[in-house]
Amino acid sequence: MKKGLEELRRARRESGGLLLAAFLFSIVLNLLLLTGPLYMLQVYDRVLGSRSEETLVALSLLVAGLFLAYGILDHSRARVLAIVGARFLDRLDRRVFSAAIGRSAVAPSDLSAQAAQRDLEAIQRLFASQALIALFDIPWTPIFVAAIFVFSPVLGWVALAGGAILVAITLINQWTTKEPLRTASIAGMASERMSDQLKAEAELLRALGMSQVGFDRWQNARQQALLEGIRAAGVGGAFGTLSRTFRMFLQSAILGVGAWLVLRGEMTGGAMIAGSILMGRALAPIETAIGQWSVVQRGAEAWSRLASLLEQTPVEPPRTALPRPAARLVVDRLSVAPPGETALALKSVSFQMEPGQALGVIGPSGAGKTCLARALTGVWRPASGVVRLDGATLDQYDPDVLGRLIGYLPQRVTLFDGTIAENIARLDTAPDSARIVEAAKMAAAHDMIVKLPAGYDTRVSTAGGRLSGGQIQRIGLARALYGDPVLLILDEPNSNLDNDGTQALNSAIRSLKATGKCVLIMAHRPAAIQECDLLLVIEDGARRAFGPRDQVLREVVRNHTEVLKQPSAGSSS
Repeated sequence: MKKGLEELRRARRESGGLLLAAFLFSIVLNLLLLTGPLYMLQVYDRVLGSRSEETLVALSLLVAGLFLAYGILDHSRARVLAIVGARFLDRLDRRVFSAAIGRSAVAPSDLSAQAAQRDLEAIQRLFASQALIALFDIPWTPIFVAAIFVFSPVLGWVALAGGAILVAITLINQWTTKEPLRTASIAGMASERMSDQLKAEAELLRALGMSQVGFDRWQNARQQALLEGIRAAGVGGAFGTLSRTFRMFLQSAILGVGAWLVLRGEMTGGAMIAGSILMGRALAPIETAIGQWSVVQRGAEAWSRLASLLEQTPVEPPRTALPRPAARLVVDRLSVAPPGETALALKSVSFQMEPGQALGVIGPSGAGKTCLARALTGVWRPASGVVRLDGATLDQYDPDVLGRLIGYLPQRVTLFDGTIAENIARLDTAPDSARIVEAAKMAAAHDMIVKLPAGYDTRVSTAGGRLSGGQIQRIGLARALYGDPVLLILDEPNSNLDNDGTQALNSAIRSLKATGKCVLIMAHRPAAIQECDLLLVIEDGARRAFGPRDQVLREVVRNHTEVLKQPSAGSSS
């Protein structure tokens, strides 16, 4: 995780000046904390002895000014650390989001990718928490203990022993709560993930009568997360209570020992009170660290997970901009394994296409058609072999540039929260309305869209809302066609289309071919590829046949003439 850690540290170093300012504020603040003990020392040993009201007033006014300065500096330090946390989050927000998207695309079950933004927020909260302030103050604990030694060595040894016990409590707290906090964090992320999945499929849950069982499954996950959270909080809370109780006892013990020393004439009453106050100041940062340890632990875990995520998903290197490619696709001995697996789903597949050609990819379920589609879009990396677009390998294109050159219609079309126009325009912040309408017309979606209450400005959600499966697929097809892509990849494109939609799809394919584009259609059955010039047959991840459509059909399908005559609507299920 070296590169990921260095990336996080580099973002933290950008606020090095602010952290230095917070450190300098801490020096002044801890010096100002001596105000209380020194004031009590002067009052008990000088003012009460001299009975001078003028001295008391002068000392009180000075102390009031010093405490006012302390309050201003303490607030400023907290603000500075909050700014450090906000700058850290702002600096890495886009990078972490991009890494999470990239990781989720190849490893959908990776919880670290799903929790990436929450992890970043956990680190931001750590920067702004009292735990970090305690970290700045803890180095002053030995200095305050040394000051107590100045009043009395006996009192100093009592304070030193008490501080050592509190440090031991802190270390035991760290060791004991580490695993419960980690388990609670994982259980919480799993519960949130299940909740998001169930909400996204709310319509399906109700249609299949699964609402109650879905709730039961989520509640079990939720209860597990709550139990782990209670367990972690119980362990951490016990140590927090122990530390607070012991500190109060220690302050009383300091007063008791100090009173004994006063009775023996070895120290003054003012030194006794000052020593007690110093003891509280010395131990306060340690107690705060114990009380805030869950924040520290979550921040540390988040730091580790983010470092791993950034390591697994490095920054895309800058690439030389290439001219718009011709629709010339070459796939040479391409082998692909699904992310996280070693078994190949696609084995040494080769074919090529020229501008103006359409290729049908057929084969049984699980043959590797969708795997090929994902590899051709650049989402999945080849295990071996190469894919070239107009001579250049796909990794020579910036991912966003490549995405605009390729139109992709997946098996399951997902719409994003927004308007239909925004979905067709691929969420472009400055969409071209003319291109949106043109793409919708090519997908035979224009008439359907304008009949909706708000037309292209009708808002839809991830679940699709009032739209049918066929309407969603048409909008997905329009999105794939938006921006004039040179390569169109359609994975089971007519699974939800009616006859009109299928005819529009065939018309769009003919138009793309006429303008020199390439089209690939993945289908279970040959009847879905009537507009294709070439045919690729895949079985068990390997190429069984490739060539002109009619020739391949004669080789692999006995009733190839009847297949070509079948209507393609709904034929690829």
